[in-house]
Amino acid sequence: MWIESYPSSAAFDAINSSLQADDTERKDAVKKGNAIFAFKLKNKEGQEEGWHIDLKEKGAVGKGEAPEGKKADVTLSLSDEDFGKMVAGKTQAQRLFMSGKMKIKGDVMKATKMEPVLKKAQTKAKL
Repeated sequence: MWIESYPSSAAFDAINSSLQADDTERKDAVKKGNAIFAFKLKNKEGQEEGWHIDLKEKGAVGKGEAPEGKKADVTLSLSDEDFGKMVAGKTQAQRLFMSGKMKIKGDVMKATKMEPVLKKAQTKAKL
């Protein structure tokens, strides 16, 4: 899922491998997340690309804004650079949202359940 023009997209691979590595943890993440999280990242060239994390059924990461035939519960739109900082633990989602650097569409309360999943990727992603 990594795309060269989106350096932070490596985090989606890390999140996915974290979810796939441990069946119990994946089931726990699905139980706690109970949503499909979409991410719209804009790179330095101004192009936009989408990924999703399905914590409603499968506990998996994919390209596009939602699994086929499904709809995201919450969509987070931000720059590739800010997403990288958020996954690396250098900034918080709440700070990005409050400063207008991240826009949230859909169920804002579900967005708060994303933080623990991103924290798991911090140890695996080399951003």
